[in-house]
Amino acid sequence: MKKYLIFLGVLFLMISCAEEVSFNTPSLQGRKDNVFWRATASKATLASDGSLVIEGFTGNEVLTLKTTSISPQVYPLGTSNSKTAVYVLTGGSDFSFATGIDMGSGQIVITDYDEKGLTVTGTFKFSAENANGNPSAGTVLNFQQGVFYKVPVSLRVP
Repeated sequence: MKKYLIFLGVLFLMISCAEEVSFNTPSLQGRKDNVFWRATASKATLASDGSLVIEGFTGNEVLTLKTTSISPQVYPLGTSNSKTAVYVLTGGSDFSFATGIDMGSGQIVITDYDEKGLTVTGTFKFSAENANGNPSAGTVLNFQQGVFYKVPVSLRVP
């Protein structure tokens, strides 16, 4: 009887020590106005002109980062319309924030483009301006400590 109790005790310990591990790959996240924000889905699209669009989605939010290529480098924001960051919230109070020529500032940094696995990794930070003039949205939206990690890249078919 004593052996059975010991066996049951050891069996119970082995079963209860299971560790649940989950990975967040791919991921797109950052601090939106100093509050942690994470996309529930993300994707990247490579256009025929070589530009890259990275998108992160939640239930009613879309974050779009656009660069002119997939090359690992720093892409400054607020200097052109070909390198941009756009945040859109829909449902109820629709509003959007964007960077563009003389509008907002920041950077997108591609640190790795995996040609074999077709993924892109990097960082971003930006201050975007209210693009549609909705007064309830505020004038500026800040994203800091942004990271996109192994976001799958697909080719845009013309």
